Amino acid sequence: MSEATRRRRDRSGRGLNLPAPGIGIVVASSGRPDHLAALLDRLANQTRPPDIVVLSVVTPTDAPDRAPPHARFRVEICTGPQGLTAQRNRGLDRLRGDTGIVAFLDDDYLPALDALDGMVRAFDAFPQANGLTGRLLADGIHGTGLAIKTALALLWDHENGPPPGPPRLLSRVEGLYGCNMAVRVSALGALRFDERLPLYGWQEDIDFTSRIPGGKFVTDAFTGVHCGTKQGRERQGLRLGYSQIANPFYLRRKGTMSRTLALRHMVRNVLANHVRALRPEPWIDRKGRASGNRIALFDMLTGRIAPERILDL
Repeated sequence: MSEATRRRRDRSGRGLNLPAPGIGIVVASSGRPDHLAALLDRLANQTRPPDIVVLSVVTPTDAPDRAPPHARFRVEICTGPQGLTAQRNRGLDRLRGDTGIVAFLDDDYLPALDALDGMVRAFDAFPQANGLTGRLLADGIHGTGLAIKTALALLWDHENGPPPGPPRLLSRVEGLYGCNMAVRVSALGALRFDERLPLYGWQEDIDFTSRIPGGKFVTDAFTGVHCGTKQGRERQGLRLGYSQIANPFYLRRKGTMSRTLALRHMVRNVLANHVRALRPEPWIDRKGRASGNRIALFDMLTGRIAPERILDL
């Protein structure tokens, strides 16, 4: 862990010199070395850098050739079968024992330069919070996606604006948003991502963080941009459409997603896919998603529904 220390004050007002908690970053990725390079560059320039960054990839070619030369943290690369939940679990297993905070970042998420310092300050300020999701300046997942240069321009404007105030908790949530979620390691214990949610995992963030004891919150203590990168037209709409029904159904039965949230996800996606299939977005396979929805609904009626079924589609 970094030797950096920070000043804290106990309730009596006396100053305490305590070591800052070690920060570990886990990034699961496949086929996006350019995005990982941009993320590593942002991490290397943090006002409070991480102590270790684990890149959990499928093959070594998925990772950048090297870390930024000025990086003040260790980069570890682990490889194995593709699947968001399995890759994140492999990354978790590589963290050191002195890690106090672990942040799971998507490979196309870019943090503000004070993001990690904000994480530490927020966990310090709010002992009731065991999990935090930061505020997003923009989220390209809802459209065509954002280019890295666009995300960097948004971050530059933010970083040259008014200085941040004290950290705040904006809302309490059932689960955290997987593109940027930070968790106290002390609250995790042996908790791991559910590998019954294969490939892209769909709702794995809700499942994982809803099982963490204590409060989960959205905070303004750290911020960033989620590029929501699209790599050409979606090729596995059928599988995703199936997961949009099967995964919430599975998590509801498992008890990690409320009935209301599960129904909201399923109904919203079925309606969106079938309505927009008439005039689909160029980058989304709406017809494939709609077909996957229908297969999952049939499997629900016949008792065959299971997240792993997408591997057979």
